[in-house]
Amino acid sequence: MLLAVDLGNTDTVFGLHDSGNWEHIWRMRSLVQENEAHYESKLRLHFLEAGLWFGDVETVVLSSVVPALTPVILRMLRSLFGDGVIVVGPEIYPALSIEIDHPHEIGADLIANAVAVSTRYKENCVVVDFGTALTFTTVSKDSKILGVAILPGLVTAVKALFANTAQLPEVPLQLPPSAIGKNTVEAIQAGILLGYEGLVKSLLGRIRAELGGECIAVATGGLSSIIDTLRDEFIEIDRKLTLDGLRIIGESLRA
Repeated sequence: MLLAVDLGNTDTVFGLHDSGNWEHIWRMRSLVQENEAHYESKLRLHFLEAGLWFGDVETVVLSSVVPALTPVILRMLRSLFGDGVIVVGPEIYPALSIEIDHPHEIGADLIANAVAVSTRYKENCVVVDFGTALTFTTVSKDSKILGVAILPGLVTAVKALFANTAQLPEVPLQLPPSAIGKNTVEAIQAGILLGYEGLVKSLLGRIRAELGGECIAVATGGLSSIIDTLRDEFIEIDRKLTLDGLRIIGESLRA
């Protein structure tokens, strides 16, 4: 078995892979105020409920974009699975070249996403990750990360609007019936959801133009299915893409 751990700004996702499938996926809130005992107790409960043993896990791979929480999760994983935890960084997967100015600045989750699509497609590809941040990672057909675009994610944008305005409420993330909002909720949904729809299409268009037009796109992240009207932009929507990239990295180093 392989355990992939994607430590993100909002949630930490644990994926257990066995016999070619993701058998279990568990999600916990990423709380920097909690210690390793908090996360260990939750993971122990998940394993117990699934009838699993820690000793059955042969490989553990961790990616993290939360530096304050990385040592906490790493200590917890090492206490349960031993010292051989693989921590994803820029040099961890030699088959992928990172062609940016400062490779150590790129998020480990974006490296995992790039590994997944470069292994799967062998084409120019943009990975659009709809998470706490909305990221566009461009990967060339010869397995090079060419660069990244980053902006606030959908939930982040809604919360920022809610937190910084006195009269605007926090609203559900669903497409409104019209771009011309007839009430406050619809107005915010039109501005953010339809605005992000246009943003994604525009940025993908610019990236494709810079690559000469030959570039597919893959969507991932917890909010990747929110804007239905974007489906035709993507060859695939895969919420497990980051986990799959971590699996590929783990299996390559275990071989």
